[in-house]
Amino acid sequence: MSVSLKASKREILTKSQNKILRENGQVPGIVYGKEKDPQTISVDEVELIKVIRSEGRNAVLSLDIDSGDKVDVLFHEYQVNPLKGELIHVDFYMADMSQAIDVTVPLRLEGEPKQGILQQPLFELQVRAKPNDIPEEITVDASGLEIGDTITVSNIPVSGDFELLEDPETTVASVLAPDNEVSEEHAEEVEAQESDEE
Repeated sequence: MSVSLKASKREILTKSQNKILRENGQVPGIVYGKEKDPQTISVDEVELIKVIRSEGRNAVLSLDIDSGDKVDVLFHEYQVNPLKGELIHVDFYMADMSQAIDVTVPLRLEGEPKQGILQQPLFELQVRAKPNDIPEEITVDASGLEIGDTITVSNIPVSGDFELLEDPETTVASVLAPDNEVSEEHAEEVEAQESDEE
């Protein structure tokens, strides 16, 4: 079931008018979709932050616009003021619930390797799914891995109705030896070479 979020329809505003909106706790935004005319709106900043934190950026929302429209939407983008941390604009995309779309989903590693240092070069995955089938995140079990072990996209179990779009050979996790172990191994190799030369 989608989460409801109230919105107010707005005319296209100037920068100064948008600033006044933000000062009053409203975030300017736009709703658009295929074969639909874009609608300029505003939403309550506190409620918007609650939804983002509780539902994630790939949640399907029921946007209740005071003009009488009620539409299913997805977040397309939201902009944050880097200095103040405030939301300054949000874009919603009208979702066709029957059509699969391509989105980015967070990747999280669970567990600790038996030994060594766990490296995670990839933190997001591209997936294709219908809006209601988009996973909030994808988790990968890294427990039990040993030095030299690697997990690639092809090793990720897909437990849901979605498709991974990344290259199957892309590395998502690997386990490296600690620096001191690498140094010891290098020292042993040098000693062995010196012995051979003698």
